[in-house]
Amino acid sequence: MATRGKGNHFHIKNRSVERKLIRNRLLLAMAGVIFLLGILISRFYFLQVIEHDNFVTLSDRNRIQVRPVAPTRGLIYDRNGVLLADNRPTYRLSIIIERVDNIDTLFDDLRGLIAISQSDIDRFTKARRRGRAPYQAIPLKRDLTADEIAKISVNEYRLEGVEIEAELVRYYPYGELLAHTLGYVGRINERELKSFDEDTQKAYSGTYSIGKIGIEKYYEQELLGEVGSQFIETNAHGRALRVLSREDPAPGKDLHLHLDIELQRAAHDALAGWRGATVIIDVKTGGVLAMASTPSFDPNLFVTGISYKDYNALNRSKDLPLYNRTIQAQYPPGSTLKPILGLGGLETGVIDESTRIQDPGYYRLSEGDRLYRDWKKWGHGNQVDLHQAIRESCDTFFYELAVRLGIDLMHPIGSQFGLGSKTQIDVPNERKGLWPSRDWKRQRRKLPWYPGDSLNVSIGQGDVLATPLQLAVMTATFANRGIRHEPHLVSRMGDEVISKKPMSVMQASSVNWDYVNEAMAAVVHSPKGTAKKVAKDITYRMAGKTGTAQVIGIAQDEEYDRDKVAERNRDHALFVAFAPAEAPEVAIAVVIENGEHGSSAAAPVARALFDKWFALEAARAANESGNQPAQTDTSQHDTQPSADLTMEATL
Repeated sequence: MATRGKGNHFHIKNRSVERKLIRNRLLLAMAGVIFLLGILISRFYFLQVIEHDNFVTLSDRNRIQVRPVAPTRGLIYDRNGVLLADNRPTYRLSIIIERVDNIDTLFDDLRGLIAISQSDIDRFTKARRRGRAPYQAIPLKRDLTADEIAKISVNEYRLEGVEIEAELVRYYPYGELLAHTLGYVGRINERELKSFDEDTQKAYSGTYSIGKIGIEKYYEQELLGEVGSQFIETNAHGRALRVLSREDPAPGKDLHLHLDIELQRAAHDALAGWRGATVIIDVKTGGVLAMASTPSFDPNLFVTGISYKDYNALNRSKDLPLYNRTIQAQYPPGSTLKPILGLGGLETGVIDESTRIQDPGYYRLSEGDRLYRDWKKWGHGNQVDLHQAIRESCDTFFYELAVRLGIDLMHPIGSQFGLGSKTQIDVPNERKGLWPSRDWKRQRRKLPWYPGDSLNVSIGQGDVLATPLQLAVMTATFANRGIRHEPHLVSRMGDEVISKKPMSVMQASSVNWDYVNEAMAAVVHSPKGTAKKVAKDITYRMAGKTGTAQVIGIAQDEEYDRDKVAERNRDHALFVAFAPAEAPEVAIAVVIENGEHGSSAAAPVARALFDKWFALEAARAANESGNQPAQTDTSQHDTQPSADLTMEATL
């Protein structure tokens, strides 16, 4: 077939060439289709087979979330099984930030429904900055009321990312009675979070609280428990539909204390109106039966976050309610040291029972030297022995004893009773006090030790400092005839019984123990004893020692005049004791800041607590035997300073 071309030329078609061209084009097109189909099939294979598990996981992440389950914090009980630290169910408003388009708009919406403070938002913002798992809810407001829960629930459909969660919150039913001893839990702060390693972060992934002070901090790991987890199916809006599986958390261990809440209440009441502290110890075990510091505070304020107003009020108070005086306050122990130094004098042989000195009301190291005054201006007589010196708190006798002993013998005596070192009690932040020595002064002050330094130490003044707990341990060690136990609050942790071996044992003759013990009993029961007033109507024998410690120095030619001294600069009042004197059960140390006289301010507190202890023991014995408890007088005696008793630095 011919065709007319341009310029009237004719071309003959070559059908064979055309068919070949068409065939090649079809083959090329088919190859392209097959190639593209191969790519598509390989891609399908890659996605459906090779990456199947990965995409299933990604899909499940949209649908299924793994959330930590907080363990139940261990409970705390007293020695009789009374619950001291509980977990109370509450509800919190939380936000899953990944589900929120505009957080500021959400805050505005929530403010239109319930009260959301700037503090709530600030805490939320801080928590948001911390490391957390994706889709983990962040608390915004805790302790929701029933009305607030209802308002949020009704409007939940338009509050994307908002959830109401149930949680257990720590609760302290006895409030300020145990604030310093139990301590409290509070929200984990930035400093604590930065100190967490990977394992610790996992352990706290289900909770926002941690022990801050006291037993709650010391036994944090035991009380915390182990975090669990649960797989939750959610809808497209992130709402939980159902729990697919769950690994239960392990609850924290319960703690049982030596502490008796009724004795603790009595201690707190006896200190009411004072700034002070008292510690009561079981002589045979070292178990702490009561431990009170006043003024105190309500630990429940800190659990879910204390307000700025409340914290500032506590932190700025001149009375320092946040200060745990039992283990952190360091006081000159005054004359409470005299029995152990007297025992040391007998044991070293520098004095004996027949040693007597003349007391004109002062002591002079050498002619023309300064006078070291006795608290009794006119002195205690010409034949003062150790028994009278302890009974009537004769400073002059102990000045002479200090010269004979010297600091090199005095220092090991006090050290054996625990002075100058931490007691190792099971609460944090304990201070170790100060029991000075020749080496200490040379290293710390670059000065030699002077004889006058020894005189000050002998009456518990000068550089000597001790905490109320140390004084209680010292007294319990004396009552236990040299066996010093490590004081401890926890008697049982879960099913594990906590027992402590003695820390040290001081060897001394039974004759010397008996002699000083009887002198301490005379402090209370002798008509000339400095604490004789607390012996009225007493039904047991108490051995004790009064003490008064100067807060400010008094010039040699001046006398102490309480009317000219500001209240907070007045002397501290101290009293240590154990009972029954013949077979000690408990030892007590009492410190009353600015109470002036141990005999009139601190000793009545100890008497009230001994009365309470023996009444509790009688009731416990009667209950075990099935009989009615005997009636015991547990009324508290007057704890105000007596106007007719004028004392100086160390009585």
